[in-house]
Amino acid sequence: MGPGGREPDVVTALAADAYVYGSPLVRTLSAVRSCLQEGCGSTGPAPFNAFAHADGPATPGTPVAYAPADLVDAVAQLDLSGGPVRLHVPDTGGAYYVLRLTDAWSNSFAYLGPRATGTGEGDWLIVPPGWSGTVPEGVSGVVDAPTSVVSVIGHIACDGPGDMPRVRALQQEFTLTHLGDRAHRTGLPAAESAVPRELRFFEELRVWMADFPASAADRAYQDRFQPLGLLEEGVSPYVAAGPGLVRALGRGLALGRLRVEEAARRVAAVPAGPHGAWRTLEHLRDHNVDHLGVGTLTAPEWKITDREASYLVRAVAVRRGHRLPHGYEAVYATTSRDSAGHPLTGAHAYELRLAPPPPVRAFWSLTVYDSPGGRLVADTRERYAVGSRSPGLVYGADGSLTLRLSAVPPEDTTAAANWVPVPPGAFRPVMRLHLPDRPVLDGSYALPPFVRT
Repeated sequence: MGPGGREPDVVTALAADAYVYGSPLVRTLSAVRSCLQEGCGSTGPAPFNAFAHADGPATPGTPVAYAPADLVDAVAQLDLSGGPVRLHVPDTGGAYYVLRLTDAWSNSFAYLGPRATGTGEGDWLIVPPGWSGTVPEGVSGVVDAPTSVVSVIGHIACDGPGDMPRVRALQQEFTLTHLGDRAHRTGLPAAESAVPRELRFFEELRVWMADFPASAADRAYQDRFQPLGLLEEGVSPYVAAGPGLVRALGRGLALGRLRVEEAARRVAAVPAGPHGAWRTLEHLRDHNVDHLGVGTLTAPEWKITDREASYLVRAVAVRRGHRLPHGYEAVYATTSRDSAGHPLTGAHAYELRLAPPPPVRAFWSLTVYDSPGGRLVADTRERYAVGSRSPGLVYGADGSLTLRLSAVPPEDTTAAANWVPVPPGAFRPVMRLHLPDRPVLDGSYALPPFVRT
């Protein structure tokens, strides 16, 4: 029998559900801890309430797979346990940037940037749950955080190496100031070190669920995990767990992981439809239904109505799409086949005829990566992203744009101006559409397939 007299199979099923539900919290806070201690992605380590900025956009030497070549990362981890933090954003002169705020459960609950708040200078007060203090003068607005730890995931548009002096100047002006009357934490609450390694996930979930409470509706769902010991306070129930409980929790952990992995594979699968169709994930962030603040949209189309179904989507989003915002901020599209259904490879040349180019309010860009590595293709021009901001592109009289993709530069002058280099082997293109217009979101505008020439 399991804890509370439960049969092992029942405990295993509950543990699998607990993994699907709780893995976003454990993954998110593990990433926060890594950012504090080692750095994350293209940014170095930084303490709580301080920005870490990348040195520039991605290059072929960047070790992060599928990193953007026309955005510079700005990342910060906020701790609000000692009180609010004041976030200052500079005037970007109309240039695109976005700061996406996510809570400890990976819910994107606020956006700052041209779509939501403009590109002018401003100050925002990020406040912890239940805060009722006085807002300082000069604050543009208040952002209510659902949890006391918040991740700020930012991107600043960059038009290549020559644009970096402007970006570096902006980086210095994105600042965070702790205004609380108590010292903030320097690290995350620690799990019990004596817990066996195979139960580490459940111990971290137990500790972090207590320190970073979910919404009321989610806490009601959590009650079903009482038999697993996840709601116990004080001494960890996993330090001296019996062999039956260890086996049941281990099986549940494996089943939960398998459930998330299978769902992630379905998300990554080539969509039904014409050969060469692009796959987009504009609704992978719709799992947040409880805390929608500055810059978020609350229309039903951006919410998953089935709460339990949203937990699986959230787990997939953290596993596969941690860089992805809501679709109304940006749509990322990718494909791996041409119009005839053949895999894309540098052994052939291709055309992508955009007639018209994607309708966006900010900008769009196409970036090619080797596959499966996800690294950029070396280019002596250092033009790793081609799109609406690229100088020198040749458009047709009807406003269309035909991009030429090949491993060898084309000889024709017009084709060479619109050339996108690809590796000699398999490659994967990624189209990023920043601030997409309604035709992109409702599907009335569809990216065309690559045609082998």
